[in-house]
Amino acid sequence: MLKEIIIAIEAYFKAHQFIRKHNLWKWIVVPGIIYTLLFCVSMYYFAHTSNSFIGWLNLKTGLKGWLDRINNGFLGFLFTLGSLVLWVAMMLFYFSLFKFFFLIVGSPVFAYLSEKTEAIIEGKDFPFSFAQLTKDIVRGIRIALRNALWQTVYAFSILLLSLVPVAGLLTPVISLLVEFYYYGFSMLDYSMERHRKSPAESIEYIGTHKGLAIGNGFCFYAMHLLPFVGWVLAPAYAVVAATLSMYPLKKEEGQLTVES
Repeated sequence: MLKEIIIAIEAYFKAHQFIRKHNLWKWIVVPGIIYTLLFCVSMYYFAHTSNSFIGWLNLKTGLKGWLDRINNGFLGFLFTLGSLVLWVAMMLFYFSLFKFFFLIVGSPVFAYLSEKTEAIIEGKDFPFSFAQLTKDIVRGIRIALRNALWQTVYAFSILLLSLVPVAGLLTPVISLLVEFYYYGFSMLDYSMERHRKSPAESIEYIGTHKGLAIGNGFCFYAMHLLPFVGWVLAPAYAVVAATLSMYPLKKEEGQLTVES
């Protein structure tokens, strides 16, 4: 798995060079700006909603009043830390919903960009096919909905775990790994569709190469640490990087021949 994670991370650096070399910026910047605007607005409201929910939960459970009465500094610290962990878990959950929403909305661009990337890699001029693009879009939406459903199930389980003392401290890490995997999964599936892999075959293949998905998702999230520029570039870079990262393993396994 570590080797695959490294391949996925290296693919982001190759994606940057690839995009510059082949002048793909128009497929990067426009959807990236739309993504950034939606990201800023939604995260603002997500943060406000999370704060309101935690405040409501504290009042309804009586925890805040009980802590005020006993006036214990250590318990107060644990309460604050627990509230912070819960807030982080909720923000990750909100972000995952937003992310899959954008995957669905942006699926036409992502499907085309993945196809164009592979055409350039293979040195072939694949004629544009509206029927194939439509299939890619529908497939992308189905996979995004499937992954959103499973991630929601895991998110609620992790949210419950965050309420458990001590063990709850692990929930942000677990949440991130789940986020990385399912986002990377959606990016990799565009390549699987073009190679005529069914959703079941895609799930099986990516499941045996979890490192590629986790590495792709990790870099996507890491790019968000760079405000605005990283947010604009992250979605499309993830698509190109996912397409590039599939080739080393497929070549080793004899699943496809790469032409220089």
